[in-house]
Amino acid sequence: MSAAPTPFRRLAVIGIGLIGSSIARAAREHGQAAEIVAADQSAAHRAEALKLGVVDAAFADPAEAVRGADLVILCVPLGAYAAVAQAMAPGLAAGAIVSDVGSSKQSVLRDVCPHLPSGVVFIPGHPVAGTEHSGPAAGFAALFKGRWCILTPTEGTDPALLDKLSGFWAAFGSKVEIMDAKHHDLVLAITSHVPHLIAYNIVGTADDLQAVTQSEVIKYSAGGFRDFTRIAASDPTMWRDVFLNNKEAVLEMLQRFTEDLTALQRAIRWDDGEALFKLFSRTRAIRRAIIDAGQEVNAPDFGRVGAPPEKK
Repeated sequence: MSAAPTPFRRLAVIGIGLIGSSIARAAREHGQAAEIVAADQSAAHRAEALKLGVVDAAFADPAEAVRGADLVILCVPLGAYAAVAQAMAPGLAAGAIVSDVGSSKQSVLRDVCPHLPSGVVFIPGHPVAGTEHSGPAAGFAALFKGRWCILTPTEGTDPALLDKLSGFWAAFGSKVEIMDAKHHDLVLAITSHVPHLIAYNIVGTADDLQAVTQSEVIKYSAGGFRDFTRIAASDPTMWRDVFLNNKEAVLEMLQRFTEDLTALQRAIRWDDGEALFKLFSRTRAIRRAIIDAGQEVNAPDFGRVGAPPEKK
């Protein structure tokens, strides 16, 4: 009996870091593409991906990688999208689906759409998954299992192609959600972007404090601070681009956060224990709801099966 045909003939992953290599591994494990190739500007990343067997071929030129591909996924920092889209355009064929993994969707539509040739379908995407590790070796096929993948198709997108891309992510164990790009950016601003900004800031503040040495900050770190440092260890290039490309939504959420923080300061100053207790009880319930929804577990590395160990 012959093997069942794969949904895609050639998958081209543009950028072979944590997310790109995880997509390649998952696609191979779940039989989603007959051929898997990558493009990356780093010769070291290309060599590592080939050595690990993550891809069948690796190219420096995105146009070479996408030639003959019926699914292309951009896995580069948001700030590089326009240049990469322009560079790969000559290799794209009509009928190909182009998607991405960026956590800002309005900017992606702005930067990619003008460069795509006629007949190429762009369906932006965002797998809400990741770790603080980076590089081809950091990827693992189970990264997307049980996690959400948000797709933000434009008006008039062929439903059959949207279903095909949804099936690609569902094969990895992802839960697929269809969402408007603007709404996505607001939701991710409060659930991901602002928390990262706070983490970067509080770790930076601890490092700047002159009254407490860095060694003491590390030595006496409680669980809360350790969680902040895990988030603050995320890729600086990626997160710089996230904040610059989703600035309106982030600034809107930061303004609301600042107002709520001022109210919290007032409660502490005036010994308003009732207000503090009510807030802490409400937020504790949210934490329990996240665990009940399967988006968090009480396990090392937040339950990410197959995640690489922390580097010493």
